[in-house]
Amino acid sequence: MFWWINYLSDYSDFDFLWEPVPWEAHQRHAWASQWQKDCGTYLVPKVDYKDTNYHTQQIPRRAGVPVYEIDHMDGAAGQIPNTVRSIRYFDNYKDTLIRLAKSVQGQHEFIWVCSSICDYTDFDFGWHPDPWQEKLLHVFDSDRERFGDTFYMHVDSFAEKAPTVELLEWYDCNFVGISVPRRPMPVIQHNGDSHVEAVKQSDFAGPLATFTVVDYMRPNMATVPLWREKTKTIVPLNPGASCVVVPKTAIPYIRKQLYDYPYIDKTKMMFRDEPLDIVFISNGEPNAESNLKLLLRCRKLGPNKIHRVKNVNGRVAAYHAAAQASTTPWFFAIFGKLRINIDFDFSWQPDRLQQPKHYIFHAKNPVNGLEYGHQGLIVYNKNLVLANPGLGLDFTLDDPHEVVPVMSGLAHYVDSPWTVWRTAFRETLKLRASLPDVENEYRLNRWLTPAVTEIAHAAWSHKGAEDAMEYYDSVDGDFAALKKSYEWAWLASYAFIRRGISPD
Repeated sequence: MFWWINYLSDYSDFDFLWEPVPWEAHQRHAWASQWQKDCGTYLVPKVDYKDTNYHTQQIPRRAGVPVYEIDHMDGAAGQIPNTVRSIRYFDNYKDTLIRLAKSVQGQHEFIWVCSSICDYTDFDFGWHPDPWQEKLLHVFDSDRERFGDTFYMHVDSFAEKAPTVELLEWYDCNFVGISVPRRPMPVIQHNGDSHVEAVKQSDFAGPLATFTVVDYMRPNMATVPLWREKTKTIVPLNPGASCVVVPKTAIPYIRKQLYDYPYIDKTKMMFRDEPLDIVFISNGEPNAESNLKLLLRCRKLGPNKIHRVKNVNGRVAAYHAAAQASTTPWFFAIFGKLRINIDFDFSWQPDRLQQPKHYIFHAKNPVNGLEYGHQGLIVYNKNLVLANPGLGLDFTLDDPHEVVPVMSGLAHYVDSPWTVWRTAFRETLKLRASLPDVENEYRLNRWLTPAVTEIAHAAWSHKGAEDAMEYYDSVDGDFAALKKSYEWAWLASYAFIRRGISPD
């Protein structure tokens, strides 16, 4: 029998005088390392052997395979011990690894390929594969990500075969299951209402950064794989994306929203956003108090702070007062006439991957049956509200906005002739001014159709709509004249002159 040994094994505590019992003399005997059951140390019979007897005694494996480093331009290159040299990462791992393998063919049989973005302080470079797996590409996790940044490569095999496969993950890979931690990525905290401008103006080191508007963010809460462009995704970490991981490759794509970049991964939500404030806005509506009480009984009302804005003269002034009352960048605006859906989910969040905007939820009109944004709950962006002096006929539509087709409640505006008339008058003016628009023309016709209902005061809805159309025609759609409908005093005066009704 003779010994077959490996130059990377540490035999300082090994007994080479060991002999097998006679009935095992025909076997090849193999010893384990700290990593595999076969460390490359064998006692081999001089005659042909038919099987191998694996021993559990471990012979430690030392580091000795050359280490090459991929520089991700994060400022951390050169920190991995005993590195032969660094190569620059460009675009994807497959091409980077092929370039490296071809450059070292004939110099090494095996190499480690490490990454500057990872921390190898506690990593054992004595790891090795079993002999029957030597020609695979061995991949080590990065944090919790299977498609990691550390590779053990058989150089000749990879240089020959890798160019023939389209994707690196289609190569013969062995995902080892041992994790190498990534170094902390940059955390960029800002006070914007969206991440768009912060991302566009950023210039961070390395391939990834976390953008956040909260101060409890930790780095590396999500590990984005860097194997190729499609895996380098933008990753929001909560539903409202107050924290989001952004790859540097996404920055040139961004114009008006982070969705300009085609690769978004929303499967790694890790925590909830801070709840938005609720501002209840009323101006003498008879059912305002009961609607406020209903709001307080909502089943999905969380730790949202509730503020009250009451009896502010003028629509613009009321919106501004509501924004000033809010302590959060967006707030739920609930108007006194809205009988809230008791199951409305107040954990809802705006999408900070887009530019700041308002969000309009549906409400049902009990008189004409329409279900759209009129009188519904609105999530207002505070800064947009405060910057808007009320230039158009509809304050909300003056700024970027989005309709959320979720029912927020019942538009209960039929408590008095005055409340019904002013609601119908203002909405009809806005709808008429928006024409031509197919959907709004349909809504306008519904407002102008007398309702068949026994709801008290419902007839004043039709009268208010008729008066609005008459007023629009009388001023020939003049914007300044239409905008008078913003002010309660003017509305009250016109309602009294036209119909003899006055505020309750």
